[in-house]
Amino acid sequence: MKLSKRMLASALAMMLGVSLLAGCGGQKEAPKDAGKAQAEISGTVTASGSTALLPFLKPAQEEFQKKNPKVTVNIAGGGSFTGMNQVAAGSVNIGNSDVFLTAELKDKGLVDHQVAVAPFVFIANTDVTVDNLTQQQYTDIFTGKITNWNEVGGKDQKISIIHRAKSSGSRATIAEIVLKNAAFTDNAVIQDSNGAVKAAIASTPGSIGYVDAAYADNSVKTLAYNGEKYTPESVINGKYPVFAYEHMYTKGEPTGAVKAFIDFVMSKEFQEAYAAKSGFIPITSMKK
Repeated sequence: MKLSKRMLASALAMMLGVSLLAGCGGQKEAPKDAGKAQAEISGTVTASGSTALLPFLKPAQEEFQKKNPKVTVNIAGGGSFTGMNQVAAGSVNIGNSDVFLTAELKDKGLVDHQVAVAPFVFIANTDVTVDNLTQQQYTDIFTGKITNWNEVGGKDQKISIIHRAKSSGSRATIAEIVLKNAAFTDNAVIQDSNGAVKAAIASTPGSIGYVDAAYADNSVKTLAYNGEKYTPESVINGKYPVFAYEHMYTKGEPTGAVKAFIDFVMSKEFQEAYAAKSGFIPITSMKK
């Protein structure tokens, strides 16, 4: 009788052990598979617009695709207004812009995602001897009132203006902040991107223009504005006013791969690693 009880107890213990092992095995496998399927995203993200924002979005594109190999991100320039019009028309998923929506696009259902701050600087050919101009002097040059560098303390040399087309958000930013919406002179050479402006100024004696700060390098001369040289700190503390909030517009709230890409661009991980490195200021650093 005692033997039967011991055998019965052993059998029950074995059955319970097998049951527990089976249960643990099932719980270990299921969440792993479910989590993997839930985290995986795929598809294509298309964006166009601001060339000023390209140095910020290119590394975002590369890093995001590494993390999400089933997603393809295609980013093109064309200017801020082109980007806004294309996303409004549904031809791209994201319209990148240096400026806020124009009045005619405000009822198109576009959602604004502010992702960074882009400082702009005035650049000149390295043969220009002037280091600083006032807001009024910049205005007089770009409206055509001043045409020679000797009028602003430089040598006797014709001023050649090289800048952006009307579709450019960079141009709109300079028009609003510096020129106070005075009309640009037509006596200028127009380029289709920040990079093209810099290259043209680097090779044209006596020339001047403006670019996103991320594009400025030793091939050109960066000028001060009202005696203030651009630094990230001078923008944050309000001393340097020539900057724009960078926008990624979507038609309606984004979903899927588009939402994931914008979330990645706005993430602390990416902002802290790439904003300053790319010549931008993290959106979280600004006091609006």
